[in-house]
Amino acid sequence: MQAFCDELVQQSEEARMNLNGRKTKKMMIDLISKDPPAYLLLCEASVDRVAKFKLLRVVVSCDLKWSEHVDAIVSKAASRLHFLRQLKQTAAPIRDLLHFYTSVLRPVL
Repeated sequence: MQAFCDELVQQSEEARMNLNGRKTKKMMIDLISKDPPAYLLLCEASVDRVAKFKLLRVVVSCDLKWSEHVDAIVSKAASRLHFLRQLKQTAAPIRDLLHFYTSVLRPVL
């Protein structure tokens, strides 16, 4: 695995791109083996191992289950639904409530 990292660094240098090893993370998706592999170095910085990360608004976890993503979406939707309830309590017109729903709450879902 370290050889691939070294090759990536070399290719990025040839393309005149900079890699930031301190911001780089790794996630091991291995459902059978529980042995952590050796650490990786990228641009003389150790690559941190994470159990989950967010990619294009989707939470990906190392066990490939949807629970982390669903929890994040439910939490965000509940927060925005609270504001919709507040608007309803102020006797806002239905048109305004519908506009709030379509512009703020529905994009989350």
